[in-house]
Amino acid sequence: MPQPLSNSRIRLSQGQIFWREVGTGPTLVFLHGSWSDGSQWIPIIERLSSNYHCLVPDLLGFGDSERRKIHYSIELEVECLAEFLASLNQRHIYLIGHSLGGWIAASFALKHPEKVRGMVLLAPVGLQKGKARTLGWLTRLLLLKIPMGLWLARSIKPLASVLGKPPLINQTLKYRQLLLNSPTTCKLFFQRNWSEIQAELLHLKLESLQVPTLILQGGRDTMSAIAQSKAYADLIPTSEHHIISIGENDLPQQFPAEVVQYIRDFIKYSVVPQEQIEDSDLLPPLFSDK
Repeated sequence: MPQPLSNSRIRLSQGQIFWREVGTGPTLVFLHGSWSDGSQWIPIIERLSSNYHCLVPDLLGFGDSERRKIHYSIELEVECLAEFLASLNQRHIYLIGHSLGGWIAASFALKHPEKVRGMVLLAPVGLQKGKARTLGWLTRLLLLKIPMGLWLARSIKPLASVLGKPPLINQTLKYRQLLLNSPTTCKLFFQRNWSEIQAELLHLKLESLQVPTLILQGGRDTMSAIAQSKAYADLIPTSEHHIISIGENDLPQQFPAEVVQYIRDFIKYSVVPQEQIEDSDLLPPLFSDK
């Protein structure tokens, strides 16, 4: 039977953070994706609360956490997470991150490996992409108060409907609305200097990460997302990669039961007695040579 969720707020040096909390046991910290907030994890933590202590913060600038007029960065979110965990006296945790949350989780583990017992990353972002800079430039056009691209799209929409080719225009309008509903995501991904974003990308850093990691990816997600997940798995030495074949881009809400089982199995098998480390035949797949 699911335990009742408690909602709390705390004032940190970076701003006020809202979080959900439930359960007892090993602490799992859930970090939400780019276009969401902590509520996306409710189907997951309801199933885990009987065995685990689940902490689900809204990242600074998202959901019910404070949306300060400051310069947002991945480093800022990592610092905020570190202070949040310290304020709750959480010294050894598992991190579960989706999309942007995966980027922040991996960045945190690189900076504080002694605090992270393991990570589960679902469709994580934060690696170098060839067209990222071009996409950022085009997205910034859509974020202008009177974007020329949007004006043109709206102007030709009636004609496109007659010609039977409206999907791209409709998708553009929906994408702009998504951007407007997610101002902090826009600041992190599209409204910073490219050199600053590049400095926070992880493709040159993940090889030094020794935290046990499970990568989960939907098989029907975009080719770019699938490629990034595979790259994470290839770069992190102590990682394992699993595809949920019919999953798309929101596994926590699409397949909560499957995700929960992966998390349970990962935690069960990622704790390996020290005397077994030297004998690879005794290790679960997560720790065996690739």
